[in-house]
Amino acid sequence: MKTLVTGASGLVGSSVIRELLSQGRDVRAFTLKGCDMSNIEALKDRIEIVEGDLLDMDSIRSAMKGCDIVYQIAARYTLWAKNPQIFYDINVQGSANVMETALEQGVKKVVYTSSIASVGAYGPENPADENAVYNLWDTGNHYIRSKYLGEQEAVKYYKKGLPVVIVNPTVVTGVRDQVPTPSGKTIVDMLNNNMPAYIDGGINIVDVEDVAKGHVLAELKGRVGERYILGNTNLTLKEYTHMIARLANVDPPKFKMPYNLLLYISYVVELISKITRKEPLVTVSTVKLAKKYMYYDCSKAVNELGLPRTPVEETVTKAIDWFRENGYVK
Repeated sequence: MKTLVTGASGLVGSSVIRELLSQGRDVRAFTLKGCDMSNIEALKDRIEIVEGDLLDMDSIRSAMKGCDIVYQIAARYTLWAKNPQIFYDINVQGSANVMETALEQGVKKVVYTSSIASVGAYGPENPADENAVYNLWDTGNHYIRSKYLGEQEAVKYYKKGLPVVIVNPTVVTGVRDQVPTPSGKTIVDMLNNNMPAYIDGGINIVDVEDVAKGHVLAELKGRVGERYILGNTNLTLKEYTHMIARLANVDPPKFKMPYNLLLYISYVVELISKITRKEPLVTVSTVKLAKKYMYYDCSKAVNELGLPRTPVEETVTKAIDWFRENGYVK
């Protein structure tokens, strides 16, 4: 039984491949031509690597030929882009292209990697579960919006008869975060003393290796048409940044930034960015998002799939060590 993994060179994709290989699976890795392959370089003798593009149907059809299982993990995971259309091209249309091809070829099961960005946020007293109604459109964040719309494509194809299971990882943290992702950048900024302040808000942290196991468990045990939140521990941003500081033996953020002040700064920074065409240090949409308490109830994935939950301090320690060992600390 051959398994196709899109986004194979990324943080989650490469971790899913490792989990599949640990179970003796035959893996075909779908990668974008010219992307950084270092996450799967050590695996190249154990997997089949094919290049393609989520916007090229012929390359998707070729990559998927003969595959029984598909993991649609590939996505544009940043919180800003010069041209926001790229989020919708990849995260929405690209995902639809993969699922259309899977339906055409009679794939036995698709695991679609969505995000808690598609679930919504309901405050510290009301952790959201899989039944929550999406309520983050007002943040204006194109990544968030595109992931929600991408998940709606998965639902649409399920209704067409595609056996798809949806997984919604929370803030994925851990080793091999090459880019780094926005979650990894928080740790890198802390290690380099580039985070002088925090704001009110909260997140849910999960280990990338637990997320990888959760994907495979969703394939094996997940009910088609269902979504599963792959998460672990809810923390305020103050708790999280101070935990990183303590585990890394660096200074924690010294003060809490008033939300309205940071929002004003973000408008100014974005205006400058439009002139310079350089990525802003902070955006209006990320400030609006950071203020949310993105807390989640992950019991469905734990009870139905057997999702493991690595202690969050262990997860953060592994990430700190990896970033230090791989030259991310100045």
